[in-house]
Amino acid sequence: MTRTPIARFTLFAALALGLAPAGATTAAEPGPPESGPAVERYGVDLEYFAYPWPVETMPVEVGDSEAQMAFMDLAPDRPNGRSVVLLHGKNFCGATWEDTARALLGAGYRVLIPDQIGFCKSSKPREAQYTFAMLASFTRKLMERQGIAQAAIVGHSTGGMLAMHFAHAYPDATRQLVLINPLGLTDRMAEGVPYVPLSQLIAQERAKDYQSIRRYQLETYYHGHWKARYDRWVGMLAGQYASGDAVAHAQAKTSEMILTQPIAQHIEGIAMPVTLMIGMRDTTTFGKGQAPQEVQRRLDAIPALAQSAAPRFPAATLVTFDDLGHSPQVEAPEVFEPRLLQALARGEKRAATGT
Repeated sequence: MTRTPIARFTLFAALALGLAPAGATTAAEPGPPESGPAVERYGVDLEYFAYPWPVETMPVEVGDSEAQMAFMDLAPDRPNGRSVVLLHGKNFCGATWEDTARALLGAGYRVLIPDQIGFCKSSKPREAQYTFAMLASFTRKLMERQGIAQAAIVGHSTGGMLAMHFAHAYPDATRQLVLINPLGLTDRMAEGVPYVPLSQLIAQERAKDYQSIRRYQLETYYHGHWKARYDRWVGMLAGQYASGDAVAHAQAKTSEMILTQPIAQHIEGIAMPVTLMIGMRDTTTFGKGQAPQEVQRRLDAIPALAQSAAPRFPAATLVTFDDLGHSPQVEAPEVFEPRLLQALARGEKRAATGT
């Protein structure tokens, strides 16, 4: 049945009231990883998935096509004069930053939250050739459009890799850098991870469903400990994948982008204050699944990479969460948020004094 625009309002209202949308399972303590609710189709561009604040769009050109970059631009009640840009990861969206954004707003920061082209509520042009340079340039264009000359750039996972590309390309726009369990701290192809044809990556993405997404996150992100509130984010991804093949194409191309466009070789040139915020129980090891066994044995997960990469940044601080995994901001916001605010204050002091 085709939904009308009123269905989108109904979904938003239901979520705002803490109710499950029609066709979805009410949140409860889950069973084993293989179980899950019927998937709600949220649309290729998450048209029917409610975000916590109004979503705007900015037109961008991708090749010969015009695309729309979705974003939320949030103003605090008591501004402190500083801005933060939040960059989501590959399996995450702008909405996933809700808890973090509320903490930042409460501390007086203006918060800009884009959905990158190819992800979430933004367009997914079939002919797009995805590059970190393109995504960084669109992020800079969005900042300029919204009147933000400089900001703290906070990136998680693939968003952390994008944040490093952004800081390298636009140092004057980067007040400081906060990297939360980022990819990009090493060059996986240089470590021996082979290239996989795009057709094979597309087939892998097409095979994803609620159960496989949840199982991967349980094992890799949350070190075997699941909380019912994570189901919303699994449902968001599964509902988008189920809505159209453009999602699989975009996700496959961004996996290709991560492997083939390293930033680790520029770490020593990222001179602004950097904070690495690392959940130490994260087992994310990008490229491991496509590498031969002899290569797999020498690939480090993000926590080990972060510890070895931190000294390479000219001005880096390593903050660790011993009991948390890949997404500390999702897993334990009450633990993560105070330390993020401390990191931003420390980075701001270093940026202001040049030390």
